[in-house]
Amino acid sequence: LRHLARKLRASGPVTVAEYMREALTNPGQGYYTRRGGVGESGDFITSPEISQVFGELIGIWYISEWMAMGKPNTFQLVELGPGRGTLTDDILRVFKQLASVLSKCDVSVHLVEVSPKLSEIQAVMLTGEKVQPNPEDSPAYMKGVSKTGIPIFWYRDIQDVPPGYSFYLAHEFFDALPIHKFQRTEKGWREVLVDIDPEVPDQLRFVLSPSRTPATQNFIQPEETRDHVEVCPEAGVIVQRLASRIEKDGGAALVADYGHDGTKTDTFRGFRNHKLHDVLSAPGTADLTADVDFSYLRKMAQGRTATLGPIKQREFLKNMGIDLRLQMLLQNSGDTATREQLLHSYDMLMNPEKMGDCFNFFALLPHHRLVHPDKKDKAESKSPPPPVAGFNELLLK
Repeated sequence: LRHLARKLRASGPVTVAEYMREALTNPGQGYYTRRGGVGESGDFITSPEISQVFGELIGIWYISEWMAMGKPNTFQLVELGPGRGTLTDDILRVFKQLASVLSKCDVSVHLVEVSPKLSEIQAVMLTGEKVQPNPEDSPAYMKGVSKTGIPIFWYRDIQDVPPGYSFYLAHEFFDALPIHKFQRTEKGWREVLVDIDPEVPDQLRFVLSPSRTPATQNFIQPEETRDHVEVCPEAGVIVQRLASRIEKDGGAALVADYGHDGTKTDTFRGFRNHKLHDVLSAPGTADLTADVDFSYLRKMAQGRTATLGPIKQREFLKNMGIDLRLQMLLQNSGDTATREQLLHSYDMLMNPEKMGDCFNFFALLPHHRLVHPDKKDKAESKSPPPPVAGFNELLLK
């Protein structure tokens, strides 16, 4: 707070995006750089922390897409912002169980993580400590081998991940990227900024920009009907990168996050110790987040790839066969406590009141993955491409 207050006194109000960037990733005092509180003891719990089934079904999704695309001989799994590494760990367990299916495929894992603290936690979770720092000039800053024998690399930026046939995963990643906030006024659109409150020293407040800012000119769509809009330009840039990589090298991207399809307005909030926290108080000690605008992600893919969704988490997991998986786990669990835990975590993931409806799945896929063969090619009797699991029911062969 002292650091921000000095900055604001010196140079005036900052955008919400800059405030978020400082609060979350400032090298000395940022929330993620210092702690990154995921899990029971942290500030928020994510789906993979609730149930192993979540990650297993996502692992199945990747394998099902890999098979639908003709089983290419390399498979890069790239996760953006992997948290504690729980999700990748669950996915790798599925890959091990289906090792016979993947036997002729060269599988590697690539994690994009800016937090030194979290990358240490991921390394312990995934490799049980066997990691080494990479030389300065190599794109990956750390590498290791998973407990199941798969090479893992860590990067600070998606640009550093080597090109090639890749499956991308962004689970609760886009919601932590900095947003700009805009308010419609009688004088046109104005950007919402963060400033020092002149009445109360060392307290922050929201103010409106006196005139149009560069962001107002660049990010508001002329057809916008809402009175308050949040835009995340960084999410747009990342989606463009994903889309151009998938267009060029093949693969797919799966995004799971809470969000909306261009309908919500003010979703900027903070979490601390599992409770809502005022976004402007004690910056650097709470997780700041905003709902993902999937309509914006779709627009930013610029038609380079096909997009599917957003579809509610409840529907996606049902299509992926979560009910069947739950039944099997219940049958195999001997004690009541485990059974209760399984049912409780299923309820957390699926209940519309909990995570079932507020989380969504969204995918980027190459166009040819969804194109029905042309009618005039009947002679070759090409069969239509298999449905995309999760967005349709998973066909268990």
